[in-house]
Amino acid sequence: MLAARRVTRHALAWQSVTLFCTMAATTEATLPTKHAPNLLTPTSLGQLQLKNRVVMAPLTRGRAAAGTRVPTERMVQYYEQRAANTGMIIIEATTVSEAANGWVQSPGMYTEEHAQGWKLVVDAVHAKGTPIVYQMWHLGRASHTSFHGGAAIVAPSALKIEGDGVYAADNTKQPHEVPRALETSEVEALVADYVNSAKLALAVGFDAVEVHSANGYLLDTFLQSSTNKREDKYGGSLENRMRLLNEILDGLSAVFPADRIGVRFSPNGSYNGMGSEDNIETFTYALQDLAPRGLAYVHIMDGLGFGFHEKCRAFTIEDAREVYPDGKLMCNVGYTRESGDAVVAAGTADAGAYGR
Repeated sequence: MLAARRVTRHALAWQSVTLFCTMAATTEATLPTKHAPNLLTPTSLGQLQLKNRVVMAPLTRGRAAAGTRVPTERMVQYYEQRAANTGMIIIEATTVSEAANGWVQSPGMYTEEHAQGWKLVVDAVHAKGTPIVYQMWHLGRASHTSFHGGAAIVAPSALKIEGDGVYAADNTKQPHEVPRALETSEVEALVADYVNSAKLALAVGFDAVEVHSANGYLLDTFLQSSTNKREDKYGGSLENRMRLLNEILDGLSAVFPADRIGVRFSPNGSYNGMGSEDNIETFTYALQDLAPRGLAYVHIMDGLGFGFHEKCRAFTIEDAREVYPDGKLMCNVGYTRESGDAVVAAGTADAGAYGR
């Protein structure tokens, strides 16, 4: 089974190479939206200058060095192959601390060794004239105690994921575990983990950071009402559920300017047991709350191909544009060349993230 999974991942990786090369090789004259913005026209996202609007989505591959989580030569080659014809690359979700881990051989960014490994990737991508963004990750309750020496996994509340299980540190499928609720007193150290990780990223040349607040990982579970049942200042109201993300963004803004920071949301996703009846209200508030910050972009997983929770209507990229009229938006999940061109031409999205 493991061998089959690896073969599938390898095949999908080459599918993404083909996608980027094919899209970028098409001449503008053949596009139906020739006289309007389209995926192959340049744009800017904050300080980031993109030669086209085709963004490589963050794609978890599990190819870092076993034991150390340091990027490998294989990863350097992987990103270099995709850089030449791509507007921007967002690297695979990468953990901000040892406590954030929970995926076999996923990379980290919390030691100097990690940073130097990523520098090889950054330099290879920059040599192709492409900006590269670090996606900051904490798995939260989607982790397993085997990654933490038996210590409990954490979440906003002691609610486990309902599903068929999670891969433990030995790569065996195990039942999901009940997390412990993160103590209010622990939040300051958590924010510091993000800040320290961002400092390493800046030192080795990353152009921006993207805060992963999607897909049922820690920050998403703080934001959504179905997973956040806290009674302190990080739970209850919309303002309180946004508080942790805002505190992290405040900390990161002392390292990277706001227009070199992005945020990722998944308002429609069911992955890792997510979805809330009030997600329209939650993500409307979140975008309105972020608007004054002047971020580089907000990355919205609005497509339904990654699973739809069906607890409320879908939150579309059009919904996002309506409440975030002046900021930069990136659409994601299930977009084709044609549908990506259409939302860019309409001004609904400024770029599209692609990859499988």
